[in-house]
Amino acid sequence: MRRKMFFNAEATIFNRAKILRNRQTGSEMQIWGYLRTRPLGFKFRRQHPLGIFIADFYCHSAALIIEVDGNIHDSPEVKSADERRQKLIENDGLQVLRFTNKQINFHFEECIASIENVLSQRKNQTPPSGGWGV
Repeated sequence: MRRKMFFNAEATIFNRAKILRNRQTGSEMQIWGYLRTRPLGFKFRRQHPLGIFIADFYCHSAALIIEVDGNIHDSPEVKSADERRQKLIENDGLQVLRFTNKQINFHFEECIASIENVLSQRKNQTPPSGGWGV
């Protein structure tokens, strides 16, 4: 069974994603500069619609989402919403990596190493029958 790329996202989500692609933060631009080189042969998409959500960066073949969190994600309400969102996403078989702006700005190489570690594992794994569960 072929995994869904957009998880039935509606037109409004696609429109919102397009707006977000034109309003990237500095940290998102920095990570995108790396991801657009197709690390380990994996293609990433930025501000990618996934059902009712928009992933900052999404790699369909690795079933991987990378989220870049600004200061607003420090508030208890947003943290709680992020946790609920992440559980829903992970229930669809996707893995989520989260980095703060601070991590990207001051520990960029460590962020890249984390991404490459996950991609290396995905590259060396055979997906379970039926895919990664997506």
